[in-house]
Amino acid sequence: MFELAIPFPEFLKPELFTIPAFNVAGLEIGPLALRWYALAYITGILAGWWIMLRLARQPALYGLETGPFSQDDVDDFMFYATLGVLLGGRVGWVLLYAPDLIAENPMAILRIWEGGMSFHGGLAGVCLAVIGVALMRKISLMRLADSVALVAPIGLGLGRVTNFINQELWGRPTDLPWAFIFQTDITGQPRHPSQLYQAFFEGVLLLAVVWFVATRLKGLHRPGLVAGVFLAGYALLRMLAEMFREPDAELIAGLTRGTVYSIPMVVLGLVFVVLALRRKAAAVAPAST
Repeated sequence: MFELAIPFPEFLKPELFTIPAFNVAGLEIGPLALRWYALAYITGILAGWWIMLRLARQPALYGLETGPFSQDDVDDFMFYATLGVLLGGRVGWVLLYAPDLIAENPMAILRIWEGGMSFHGGLAGVCLAVIGVALMRKISLMRLADSVALVAPIGLGLGRVTNFINQELWGRPTDLPWAFIFQTDITGQPRHPSQLYQAFFEGVLLLAVVWFVATRLKGLHRPGLVAGVFLAGYALLRMLAEMFREPDAELIAGLTRGTVYSIPMVVLGLVFVVLALRRKAAAVAPAST
């Protein structure tokens, strides 16, 4: 079994590059490192911002004559969504996976640089950003949510790739020929590269599904449909991936926490889909001449 396992590549490091410490006016600064994880966040945010701006300029995709939101709306949303991802992800991880940290040191909940980020907490933060911006800017909440669902898989996929590079959240032991031996695993067992499975499921596959629904099936004509497909689709794919991922916290009723926390997402996503399908679809906007 061990002969078939793939040693983790030595050239893959958490840091893309590191600037050695340097002195400025007697003040020592550094060393400064650019980590793949930070680069994934930045790339996902910028890609999401750019795509949402393009969506705002294509009202026909939504069956409208004018765009559902403006550039200022997108700018505001991306600011609050970034805060939601960082703070929600950290707070969610502490509450859902490491609540003992609060009793030991309440300030530990703010130490995002020490690791520990939860997707479900980050999702809650983004949902609050969607609701808040929709109310403040007086735009359609569901149309904004649909648009966010079209870009979210990009960041999710990139994040999972960086989980692999960081050698964290690895999979269960396996004897499959593509198993990896992660240097961070003290047992040295060949394991599923579940981070890459999730990068494909939550990134590539989910992105293809929501865009297919939005464009080929004209899902954006029914506010809430694409958002519902995203929520239910992510949750189901996450539950599938949990079958290969090593549990990173105590089980709940025999299920991993990722599975338990995804069940409400399936329900909520299906509710969104049903309500969207019961609404009258928006008429296709007439072509401009």
